[in-house]
Order: sequence, then structure tokens, then C-alpha cells
Amino acid sequence: MVALTTRPAAPPASSPAGAPVRRLPALRHLGPNWYASVMGTAIVATSGAGLPWQPPGMRTALTVVWALSALLLGVLLTARALHWAHHRDQARAHLLDASMAPFYGCLAMALLAVGGATLVVGSDWIGVRAAVAVDLVLFTAGTVTGVLAAVAVPYLMVTRHRPSLEDASPVWLLPVVAPMVSAALGPLLVPHLPAGQLRQTLLYCCYGLFGLSLLGALLMLPLVVGRLLTGGPPALALTPTLFLVLGPLGQSTTAVHQLAEAAPGVVPGPYAGGFAALAVLYGVPVMGFAALWLGLAGALVVRALRRGMGFSLTWWGFTFPVGTCVTGLAGLGSRTGLRLFELAATGLYALLVTAWLVACAGTARRLVTGRLPAPPA
Repeated sequence: MVALTTRPAAPPASSPAGAPVRRLPALRHLGPNWYASVMGTAIVATSGAGLPWQPPGMRTALTVVWALSALLLGVLLTARALHWAHHRDQARAHLLDASMAPFYGCLAMALLAVGGATLVVGSDWIGVRAAVAVDLVLFTAGTVTGVLAAVAVPYLMVTRHRPSLEDASPVWLLPVVAPMVSAALGPLLVPHLPAGQLRQTLLYCCYGLFGLSLLGALLMLPLVVGRLLTGGPPALALTPTLFLVLGPLGQSTTAVHQLAEAAPGVVPGPYAGGFAALAVLYGVPVMGFAALWLGLAGALVVRALRRGMGFSLTWWGFTFPVGTCVTGLAGLGSRTGLRLFELAATGLYALLVTAWLVACAGTARRLVTGRLPAPPA
């Protein structure tokens, strides 16, 4: 997906009897960036469930998409465990590469996205009690992983990677955006917890995660914009990563809406009212900037396509960030009652589904032909 530096492959190990140990070569180049496919699939189900218009059969289709995202998560967790077991040198090389290490934020977001989709649409098939149990496990694992990534990846960048400003990329946002996904999906669990301290603790923790992620993104965004203005467009294959900037914008708008939805009856009345006001006062301007960035990123993608940009795993960047804007706009629509936001959410959802279908088809075709997983160019 992106260039990275790797160590030379170790010679094949042998068993005590002298027979070579199977190293699963097909998994050698399976990096953490593959979790983007899980995120992009789960958000199709979650964002679709929040749209104001629900055509007949849509709920069933969304549940099928959720099941696919859960299956993908299970397959990738297993494959990545085998990758660490059989290709530890390559796994360490991923951690020590500034262009690949940020994708460990995708692991956290994949866990969180599937957990949220399980509660939103998966409960239709497995029941609310089971959905809550699954989401609690995935939310806890995803939140812990996300906070660790938000600390560990910048630490590695400071102490080991030492990238230059010319290397600044929207990919750097991935670790700090992961806690924002927790802030957006955590409030869905609040009504299912015992009233009192547990509900309040989860709600305020989600607000803390919102601040952690928002300020982290605000530190990274100027580097990304500065790199674009002074260094020009990114490489053709990396152009889709520009859509990653929409992630913190849409997800933070979704988060303030979901926090406001969960606040009544959990926190004192004045605080609940403040949460509700913030959802609009924050969400509308941020979605305005998201529209600006969508236009800029879209124009650069068209430019890259005209110059021969082919399919790569970076095309999954067109899915999850756009889905967060769908949920953010849908939340603003339900809170303000304005049809403008509802129409914008529906239009973006059509774009999301189109991008998801293209990414699925391109990935499946290259898996079948053996072109993926592939060594970096």
C-alpha cells in the first residue's frame, strides 16, 4: 500500500528432523493496512442504518454487510496472528517504518467499527443481549488498542522513525483518530449499563477520548496541509489517502451528536443541554470544512486518475472517512430537522456504497490472481 523498508528475509528454519518449517509466504506482506477493509465494510452498515430514508429490504442488506465485516475481522485477526508468528521480522519492520506503523490505528478502528455495527444492525439477527455483549468486548479491546496506538506510534515517530516534514501524510492521522471512533460509538452502550456511576463514567470517558483525538488531529493537520502546499500533490498511489482527513471531521461530528443523545438522564440537566448545543455549534462548522476538503481531495483524485492512477489498497481510504461524514450529517439532520443535512447524508452514502463496491471488487480480483498481498513497490 505504501513504501516501507524491510529487512532481508531470514533463511528457512528447519524442524528437528531436518524438514523445512512452513513459513506461509502468502502472508509475508500482510500489513495492518488491511484492517481498512474491515472499517470500510462495517461503516456501510452503520451509516446506512442512520439514514432518514429506509427503502424496503435495506435493513436486511445492511445486516448482511455487517456479517461480512465481522467475518473479515475474524479472518484478518487470524491472518495477522499467523503473520506475527511466521514473519516476525517483517512485522517488526512494519512497526519501524513511519509509513506503515500508523496503520496500527486501523486495528483499533476495525474492532470498534464491527462492535458498533453489531449493536446497531447485528442485533436484528443475534438479539440485543448478545449484541451488547459482543460490542462491550470489541469496544473495550478497540479503545485500549486505540489509546495505545495514539501514544506508541507518535513515540516511535519521535524516537525511531524520525520522518521529515516532506514525509507528512494523512496516514499520520490514523493513530490519533482511533480514540474518536471510541468517543462516537461508546455512547451507544450507555443505555445498556446500570444507571448511575457506570453510565456517567463511560459518558465522560468518551468525552475525554473526544478531546484526546481532536487535539491530536489538530496537531497533525497543519503538517499535512503544509506538505501539500509546499510539496505538491502526493504520489499517484497515495492520492486516495487525502480522504483520510475527512475521518476526524466526520467522526468528531458524529461523536458530539451521540454524546448529546446519551446525556439526558445521565448527567445533570445543564450539562445535557450544553452537550446538545455543542452538537450543533461544533458539527455545522466542521461539516462545512469537510465539504471544502471533500472538494479539494476529489479534485486531486480526478487529477491522479487522469494521470494513470491504478487500483491499490489505498482506495479503501474512500470508504470509512466518507462514512463518518454520512453519520455526522445524519446526526445533524435529526437534531436540526433540516432536509439539507438529510439530503447531503443520503448523497454521500451513495458515494460510500459506490466506493465500497469498487474497493471490494478490486481487492477480490487481486487476491484471486495472487497480486495481493504484495511486496511494496
